[in-house]
Amino acid sequence: MALYSAAAAVLAGLERGEGGLKSLVYNSGFPHVRQLYALVSETLRYASVLEKLLDGAALLQAEKKLAPQLAKVLVYDLLFGKGLKCGGQWKALARRHRARLEAELARMKVRHKVSRNEDLLAPEKALSAAASQVPRYVRVNTLKTCVDDVIDFFKRQGYAYLGKAASVEELKALSGKKFLLDLHLPELLVFPSQTDLHDNLLYTSGHIILQDKASCIPAFLLGPVAGSHVIDACAAPGNKTSQLAAILKNKGQIFAFDVDPKRVATMNMLLTRAGVTGCQLAQQDFLTVDPRDPKYSRVTHILLDPSCSGSGMVTRGPGEEAAPSAERLQALAGFQRRALNHALSFPALWRLVYSTCSLHQEENEDVVQAVLQEWGSTFRLVTAFPSWPCRGLGAFSGAESCLRASPAETLTHGFFVAVLERCKEGAAAPSSLPAAAKENPQPGQGIETEAAPKKRKKKKQRMK
Repeated sequence: MALYSAAAAVLAGLERGEGGLKSLVYNSGFPHVRQLYALVSETLRYASVLEKLLDGAALLQAEKKLAPQLAKVLVYDLLFGKGLKCGGQWKALARRHRARLEAELARMKVRHKVSRNEDLLAPEKALSAAASQVPRYVRVNTLKTCVDDVIDFFKRQGYAYLGKAASVEELKALSGKKFLLDLHLPELLVFPSQTDLHDNLLYTSGHIILQDKASCIPAFLLGPVAGSHVIDACAAPGNKTSQLAAILKNKGQIFAFDVDPKRVATMNMLLTRAGVTGCQLAQQDFLTVDPRDPKYSRVTHILLDPSCSGSGMVTRGPGEEAAPSAERLQALAGFQRRALNHALSFPALWRLVYSTCSLHQEENEDVVQAVLQEWGSTFRLVTAFPSWPCRGLGAFSGAESCLRASPAETLTHGFFVAVLERCKEGAAAPSSLPAAAKENPQPGQGIETEAAPKKRKKKKQRMK
């Protein structure tokens, strides 16, 4: 019974947003962590199926003292796992309801016209198929090199450079040892999805960063000018932090926060390899950071990419939910609203980018809408990337100002991005940056997506 109690406690912790799966499992005190991790992972993988089974069999109504999390792990092992590994009251409970649960599972298979339990996980299969279509994106680390030199390096390794892509369809057609320059982001190269560059010299030396295109958009849209003071509020593993440092040209100051000590250590290694300087790492919950601390008095830009369901990640690991429960979404959205409110309270803040790798409106547009309503006319949404094909969802007036990314439409992981700016007196929200501002950004305005691309300057020292 200890296994099921521990698994239920981990599920409850996930729903309350108390941490990630691995950290909750390893901090549970249960002696057999692999067994616990496997049970929770598989329960999460079948979460949407289990919730339908519990509803259809009315198990929670019949057993009012049974917690939903415990019910899920018990029913998972009973119907999908290797059988219950407990005795006593829980085994008796399972025997009482087994026939009803099995009948409901059979009806579910008939409705979906499938014969195997695994076939009920069609969304997972769709995500796996989507993952195989997403290219390998490679961000050039301009702290150490430039795009032209990286292109030359790959050409010397036998890759064929096809120039700048003109459409998403060109990215989709990549194969073999061919690569392109991305059609939207000026320092992003695109290779076929099967390309493995983890052992490539450019990667191991920090000259390139393997980072999905959607993940590159938030820092790009934040666009702080060199010399700015920037906060990366939920920074680990550090890819966006290194991108911010490259945009700043290592001039200015980055304050990067993460509460997990192991993730901070990993981030420190990544940033060191990338050649990042002027970045203060702190093992600290961003919500505990004092906005009135004098050290943050010059912070004008904040990148906020808080913990989310991860439902947009087409390469999710075991246990990361495709369909989180309503309780889990509510807990995550509450945390995200608190984090966004906290970020907007920094007195010198001028521009903020809020992003998630979630597909759920509750974590995205609903969070932005609720927080903007609390702040009145102090902040407004900025319409960036007007030509981007995927816009926000929902009925609120600023939805169209937000961005969404997806495997089907943009050939990336699923992502959401909103850009907020402090309003000048009398300004209306939401707004779109005027064309002149995009072509001639003012200090603090940074880089805008519709501006004419600048010529890349080769560095004096080329890569050997």
